[in-house]
Amino acid sequence: MAKPVRILSIDGGGVRGLIPSLILSKLEQLTGQPICELFDLIAGTSTGGILALGLAMPGPDCSPAHSAADLVSIYEKESARIFSRPLGYRLRSLGSLADQKYPSTGIESVLREYFQDARLKDSLTDVLIPAYEIERHFPFFFKSTNARQNPAYDFAIRDVARATSAAPTYFEPHRIASETDYFALIDGGVYANNPAGCALVECLSTFPHTEDFVVVSLGTGSRSDSISYRKSKSWGLAQWAKPILNIVLDGVSATVDYQLKQLLPSNRYFRFQPNLEPGCCAMDNTDPGNIRRLRITAETLIREKAEDLKILKELLIR
Repeated sequence: MAKPVRILSIDGGGVRGLIPSLILSKLEQLTGQPICELFDLIAGTSTGGILALGLAMPGPDCSPAHSAADLVSIYEKESARIFSRPLGYRLRSLGSLADQKYPSTGIESVLREYFQDARLKDSLTDVLIPAYEIERHFPFFFKSTNARQNPAYDFAIRDVARATSAAPTYFEPHRIASETDYFALIDGGVYANNPAGCALVECLSTFPHTEDFVVVSLGTGSRSDSISYRKSKSWGLAQWAKPILNIVLDGVSATVDYQLKQLLPSNRYFRFQPNLEPGCCAMDNTDPGNIRRLRITAETLIREKAEDLKILKELLIR
């Protein structure tokens, strides 16, 4: 019997990426295999894109450079450096009114250390990473398949990770040069914060004669804070600027989840998405107490989804 095409999708969500990283670490423990060997395609947006690229990145011996457990440290050890705002920058940016909330130096130094000079074409399994081109107004998909076929689209993994995580108001757009042109890119979450639908369409094109797909979609937590009608009815541009990004990201993720539930049987679609406490919702809350709460949230979800993880173990192992 033919094996299904196996798809992993990881949402965006900043430091909340700790949640899917811990779930993936548990999946590696259960199967005894690296994530890149369990899936035919890994898609990820923003922080999910960083995880996808890290899990598919080859080491010196062509085995995975990072386990899922290794990437947990991005959130537990490096998040404060990624979301770092020196006093001088805060003053120059007028508290983020005159510039992005964070300088790009922190995130770029972390990505350089984790990804070094690895190239997209060398990914150990296929990856799909969304970003958005702001000068020409089109969705831009980084694909390892394109990188292997056309050197002009073979970018450094650290540049791909930086582009997909350039969340508006948080980090400045990222400029990536190709052989003859350049692309000005921001976070793919503005249209594909949950890239599971994009990933399924990509596999339908790549495997046109296959009808059996397993989709594992990992969220970074469903927000529990709300926007009061009484307060928001008199808001203007300044008050809506920050919450509107969260609405876009959350709305996109939930919509894709709804669509895939209609398209795929329940034994072929697995969505892992915990509910967050109000204090855990921010994408840039690097307080150690918040990081600990996110870990506890992930561990609770893993216990609650133990049966699904057992089923997945059998579906994913070749």
